[in-house]
This record gives sequence, structure tokens and C-alpha cells, in this order.
Amino acid sequence: MSDQPAFHRRTFFKGGLAVTAAGALTTLAPAAASAAVGSGSTSGGVGARAAEPTIHTTADWGAQSPTQDPIILDHAPTYIVVHHTAGSNSTDYSLDRAYTISRSIQQLHMDNGWGDSGQQFTNSRGGHITEGRHHSLDAVQGGTQHVQGAHVANNNSTCIGIENEGIYVDVDVTEALWNSLVDLVAWIAAQYGLGTDSILGHRDFNSTECPGTVLYGRLPELRDAVGARLGARSAEPTSWPLLTPGDAGPQVRTAQTLLRDRGVNVAKDGVFTAAMAREVAKFKRANGVTQLACGAAVHRNADESGFLGSDVWPLLVSGAEREDMKGRLARIG
Repeated sequence: MSDQPAFHRRTFFKGGLAVTAAGALTTLAPAAASAAVGSGSTSGGVGARAAEPTIHTTADWGAQSPTQDPIILDHAPTYIVVHHTAGSNSTDYSLDRAYTISRSIQQLHMDNGWGDSGQQFTNSRGGHITEGRHHSLDAVQGGTQHVQGAHVANNNSTCIGIENEGIYVDVDVTEALWNSLVDLVAWIAAQYGLGTDSILGHRDFNSTECPGTVLYGRLPELRDAVGARLGARSAEPTSWPLLTPGDAGPQVRTAQTLLRDRGVNVAKDGVFTAAMAREVAKFKRANGVTQLACGAAVHRNADESGFLGSDVWPLLVSGAEREDMKGRLARIG
């Protein structure tokens, strides 16, 4: 049975412990493929080595047996994707807490019909790394296979995901979490021969707050740290901007112009209003874009259905113009 959840969401679990890793369809759709910003380049990554960090297995934290057979692909992932759990920023940094988080995530994901934990690895605020989906650790150790997860809509066959405990919309990660994240990403990149431009955030694939504005803003620093660890040149991908209600400026005006060209009823004033969000949500539904309801949005009392990001821009810009438009948006951001 394939791992294709009927819906796609991130939400709080009981007690504020853990949330879903967002994941839905596993087929790489054309729009989603063009939305992925990294080149998947192995430049500077081939032949590099990094020490394997301490990773606590599914057996260590008492995982349930999966209810679906794993999908093990005979190729390496193309991207390493950083998430946040959108749960509470706990001050319990113990290993027991990390185990509890892992069990809570798995239970919720199995309740969602995903068969197992959606993400391959989980990183706690205490810096404890746990294996998420069964067989993920063995696959990375082998360096040639990829256990397909359920954490990035339409790109699970290309992405290996790391859930980081907490919500990082407007606060930073702990030092312990950051250090373990660098260790884990460097090891995964070395095992698969991936370049630093393959290190992305969830919002680089879907219109979501995840992994939080603060943690997402530190991804260039993460790429630099991993590059230094591997002795590789740090390559910075160009990303589609995420626009949300309350934003204003030239990027919003550009989006409004492109939406109007496609018959969407929005103003052209450079202000992302609630009315614009409703029109964007309608446009997404009409074009088959997976709707999100990221738990992180609860922090800002908003849902994500009207967010305009990496899975919407490619629908507004023709294929030949996408890279040019992406660069122009980055310059005016």
C-alpha cells in the first residue's frame, strides 16, 4: 500500500508535544518539480566524509510497527529538507523528552493514515536525534537508497526530512538543536554526495510557514556550516518568496500583476490583504495545489490556505521565464 495520505496538514498533538510532518502525494508533479529551488548538485560533496552523529533508532524510543510496507527507493534523495514541528518550545531537553516526541509524532501520523512517522529523522531541542520512519537510518548508512517519507507534498520521492522540535516563527532554536542539526545534515550530505544547495526548507516546496521564519533565515548559515564541515564550497540556491497576509511591497505587487493576468480578482496595490488571500486560496484549489494548515500558523492566528509560495509561483510564470523571475524577485525582496 503506497504512502499517500488523504490530506496534508501540520497540527498540534495532545499536550503540545508533537505535530505532523506535512506530507501528501508522493508523485513528483510537474509544478512541484519546477518549484524545487536547489539543483540537487553534488558539487563539492562527492567523496566528502562526515562522522555519523548519535542517532537513536526506532527500537530505542519504542516505535510501533508500521501499518504499511515501507517504500524503499533505489536512488539517493535529491534534497535534505528542514522542518519545525510547530509544537511548544519546551525547556525539557532530556532524552526521554526526545523519545516522547518521537512516539507522539508517529502516533499522530499513523492516525492520519500515513503508516509510520512521516519524516526520516527528528531533532529535539536538547540536541537528541531520533530515527523517524523505520529503515531510514539503514538507508542513509548505505548511501544508495532512500526510504520514501510523507513530509513534503508532491516531492517525497526526492526529499529526506528532518523535523526540529519547536516553533521558530519568531524565536531561535537552542544551541544544542542547532549543533545536532549541523551534524546530521553534514552526515546525510556526505553519505549521499549532496551539495549544500540541496539543503532546503519545507517552504521551498510548499506554501507554508515551515520551518519558521527564524530557522528558515538561518539556512544559509546551515549551508555554510555543512560546507565547512565537508570542505566543500557553499552554494546558495535561489528561492521563491513566501508571501502571506500583511506583507506589502514590490514582490506582492508582482504577484498581483501575475494573478490578474490569469483572471484572478485581486487589487494591484502591493498589499497582501485578507481578500487577496481568499482569492489565492481559490486559485490554488482550482489548480490542484495541496492545501495546508500548518500548526505554525496558529501562532499568528491564521491558516495557510491563502499563502503564496513555491508551489504557486510556477503556475504564474511560464517555464522559460521562471529562473529569471525567481532572481528578479530575490533582488527586490
